[in-house]
Amino acid sequence: MKQEKEHQLLEDKKDLNKFGYAQELLRDMGGFSNFAISFSIISILTGAVSLYGHGLLYGGSGMMGFGWTIVALFVILIAASMSELASAIPTAGALYHWAAILGSKRWGWYTAWINLIGQIGIVAGIDYSFSLFADPLLASAFGYTSTDTTTLILFGITLLLHGTFNHIGIRLVARLNDFSAWYHIGVVVILVGSLVFFSRHELQPLDYLFQVGQTFSDKPYAIAFLIGLLQAQWTFTGYDASAHTIEETINPRVRAAWGIFTSVAFSFIFGFIMLAFVTLSIKNAAAASQADNAFIYVISEALGGTFGSVVLWFVTFAMWFCGLASITSFSRMLYAFSRDKGMPWSLHWAEISRKYRTPAKAIWLVIILSFALALFDYIVKTINPNTTYTTLAFLTAVSVVGLYVAYGIPLYLKLRAEANGLFQKKHYGPWSLGNWSKPINVLSLIWIVFICVMMVIPPNETAGYALIAMFVVLLIMDLAYYKKHFKGPQAALGTSEEDIKRQEAKFKEL
Repeated sequence: MKQEKEHQLLEDKKDLNKFGYAQELLRDMGGFSNFAISFSIISILTGAVSLYGHGLLYGGSGMMGFGWTIVALFVILIAASMSELASAIPTAGALYHWAAILGSKRWGWYTAWINLIGQIGIVAGIDYSFSLFADPLLASAFGYTSTDTTTLILFGITLLLHGTFNHIGIRLVARLNDFSAWYHIGVVVILVGSLVFFSRHELQPLDYLFQVGQTFSDKPYAIAFLIGLLQAQWTFTGYDASAHTIEETINPRVRAAWGIFTSVAFSFIFGFIMLAFVTLSIKNAAAASQADNAFIYVISEALGGTFGSVVLWFVTFAMWFCGLASITSFSRMLYAFSRDKGMPWSLHWAEISRKYRTPAKAIWLVIILSFALALFDYIVKTINPNTTYTTLAFLTAVSVVGLYVAYGIPLYLKLRAEANGLFQKKHYGPWSLGNWSKPINVLSLIWIVFICVMMVIPPNETAGYALIAMFVVLLIMDLAYYKKHFKGPQAALGTSEEDIKRQEAKFKEL
């Protein structure tokens, strides 16, 4: 076994060298660990739970039956499309490298920055979700009042803890992510079992899960239902983590591709089971939708004070693991982009800790950027306390649009490259959709365009404004930094026209 592993590590190193990169990160993750990091970031106990009130408010109980399923089925198609590219181009740059190789270095540069925007939103959203749940529970235990300020403080402390764990090393984080995957499944079992056997009132009939037409918002049901899809759509983000940790995964062309796909598929199944029983436990949907935290309200009503609090703490700790994994993914993307000099002061963000062999400075930049986004929202709401949107809706909408636009760009470029005969069957890795590849890619793109529009219409227009502001900054960065400093990823381009042709020819041979 040891000889087989050493042989595989050597092959993986040679494979990475073909794309122009040395093996700097510690390659020690197995297939389950690669799956676990994406499964942990998707975290049905974070996205589906923290935005449960959002889904219930706009789409009623039918959001949990129909909304979750509709979103999940389209996301499975997107995940399959991304798995193909991960198998074909196994570098930590992932989306960014795929876009640069299939399109151009400018496509790659914009993809990286748009992905970076989404990653900031997802890290901030996940750890803020943890704080929204943990702060009231801590306040109840220690006798203080939970406010936006105390939530922000806990959010900052959580980010610091996650940064420290990620700095210490990939082995520790990989083990924690392995544990997290089983922990998520175990908590779902505990939660569902508790609601089935210990609920203080009878469960609703099964058809309640699929009732449509009821909304507790001021919008027509059709529009309200579409707005409510944010609950499921934000849950299904971050599964590109399996690709960002691809240079730390053994046999990545197979294992990372399966990690992306299976993390979405299993999240769909376990998430549906969890949402079904939580929703069937609702006694008063109108009261739950208007509560400060709908999920806490439903569980407390169903299970009572002490027992309900214990179950809620189990759920809250799952969010903590989710945040830990998301910082791992984000820092690897930042590291890969920086080693190609895609960011100002790239030498710092691409620096590897000699002791821990992790991108330490990139990790701490992730912490700073994520806190800054939530702090910006906190300041805006302090200045204008009459705002109607929630901080979590703002953060999650930013992450959904940023990430899914970044997911869509390489899929579009792959279709274009195939149409021009530049990307052919020989370029696929061992994980491939075969003849289904093109139609699945097209359906994926249609859904991405649709959902990105839905995520920034009122009441989430603030997220749209924030994204527009970020894109303006990106255009300024294009003029001020891109033209002078960015030569493109080594995986796709060199520094001269001759190098470009040589690299393109090299890719055709891969």
